[in-house]
Amino acid sequence: MSEAARGLVRVATYNIHRCRGLDGRTRPDRIAEVLQGIGADVIALQEVIGAGAWHEGQAQEIGAALGMGWVMATTRVLRRHAYGNVVLSRFPIVHHVRYDLSWKTCEPRCCQRVDVDVEGRPLHVYNVHFGTAILERRVQAERLAAIVCHRRVPGPKVVLGDFNEWTRGPASALLSERLQGVDLAAHLRRRRTYPGVLPLVHLDHIYYTGRVEVERVELVRTRRTLIASDHLPLVATLRVGT
Repeated sequence: MSEAARGLVRVATYNIHRCRGLDGRTRPDRIAEVLQGIGADVIALQEVIGAGAWHEGQAQEIGAALGMGWVMATTRVLRRHAYGNVVLSRFPIVHHVRYDLSWKTCEPRCCQRVDVDVEGRPLHVYNVHFGTAILERRVQAERLAAIVCHRRVPGPKVVLGDFNEWTRGPASALLSERLQGVDLAAHLRRRRTYPGVLPLVHLDHIYYTGRVEVERVELVRTRRTLIASDHLPLVATLRVGT
């Protein structure tokens, strides 16, 4: 029996920094190699360049290299290319929604919801990238909590992304009240994810609600991940019920 058939789903969140590594080189193939080594079933990426005037986009290249389906939620246009969040999945993607999280004149932000079919069981995946201002993040946390907790979307839910909160602030406090947070301290000795080469802060998080149990958590710190992006990938193996 496969892990998915037993309700086990491996999820990951990874800010890929436009595939630009700390060596100054832009290499989607290197990001794909990192993700291939992780072996996640569902992957939430932030800071992805999509299709545009000059090429088909990093999501297309990474998805093709991994043999995974993918959908993109564009937050803005960058140098005549789409730019935003991407979810890749080994499971069938049955629905995709984009929610606006932009606040005042700050950089546009969004929440991407992707519903996947895990062996006949629905799983709602939310991929987010919060802003850098304290008040902005607080408003975004309120909006996100309302979106995730909406009664018209039943079933298990997982929220992943870069929350841009350097210390435990109002956004983290609010989300921890409304959702279950993956307690990295219970699973990891090292839990800081940014900057990748010498992690000082924990920006990347995983939350959940519904029938979800955390089996295992990993922070992927290898020679390749230290150079591929300015964040480290955060991975969790979850047991998902109906």
